[in-house]
Amino acid sequence: MCIYLQGNDKGTQYRSSIYYYSAEQERAAWESMERHQRSLHKEIVTEILPAKKFYRAEEYHQQYLEKRSAGAKQFGAKGCNDPTRCYG
Repeated sequence: MCIYLQGNDKGTQYRSSIYYYSAEQERAAWESMERHQRSLHKEIVTEILPAKKFYRAEEYHQQYLEKRSAGAKQFGAKGCNDPTRCYG
């Protein structure tokens, strides 16, 4: 069994995934993971799987940081270099 970690969060709901639509995307994902794995001391456990049906999230979830944090320290606009705040 694999223990998935995202920062301090642990469990299968916190796993990282890459979903591909073509053989070229799959190859690029595996090559990238293998390249980064060589420089790390822990195993990369990102799952790489074929994409299935895509369900777009509700409109209020789209661009969430950009809509909800204008003027705050964390802002989701592209190109923004502000540091990410920790909620917790």
